[in-house]
Amino acid sequence: MWNMSFFQLMSKGGPVMWAIFVCSVFAFAIILEKIWHLHRIKINTRKFLHRIFDCLQANDINGAIKVCDETKNPLGRILKPAILKNTKNKNKLEELLQENSFYEVPRLERRLTGLATIAHITPLLGLLGTVSGMVKSFQIVQLKATALNTVAPADLAGGIWEALLTTVAGLIVAIPTFVAYNYLVSRVNNVIFEMERASTEFLKFASEEV
Repeated sequence: MWNMSFFQLMSKGGPVMWAIFVCSVFAFAIILEKIWHLHRIKINTRKFLHRIFDCLQANDINGAIKVCDETKNPLGRILKPAILKNTKNKNKLEELLQENSFYEVPRLERRLTGLATIAHITPLLGLLGTVSGMVKSFQIVQLKATALNTVAPADLAGGIWEALLTTVAGLIVAIPTFVAYNYLVSRVNNVIFEMERASTEFLKFASEEV
């Protein structure tokens, strides 16, 4: 099997192989996009907060806003409205920070559901191909038996090929996709945790110092 060309494998595997291949392309694209996005928004949270706090202590609101605008991390978009509000009211600040977080968290989790879906359906597509291949094999057995002809192993090879190839292809796509999904979920959760921790520190600082 490993010596066969891509198109030979796709031809032997039948239509379900193309569906699995399309899923693999989407999964690969999502994984690359999420890794790039998470790398792009990575910052030193403590250093970022210290810059914000230094500006606020110097009563430099514009400087704090500039720091927020310069960062690509969602934390900048979360803190910016709270800085502009410039209030010591802890309840209002907390409500504002939570409201901004509600918009940013879904952005971080975008497309992860699609990746999980691909990880779950590709083994099922492989199973569908397996069933389809076995059906073909038994159809040939029936036709040969009806015509009182001997069933040769070569007559069943096509259906068995399809059954085995789709199963292997489905697992080859599903396993790394599921691993990548768990890795990305872990990375996203870490970012969300950092956002929550930073928001709590900002809330404590702003309600006392601003």
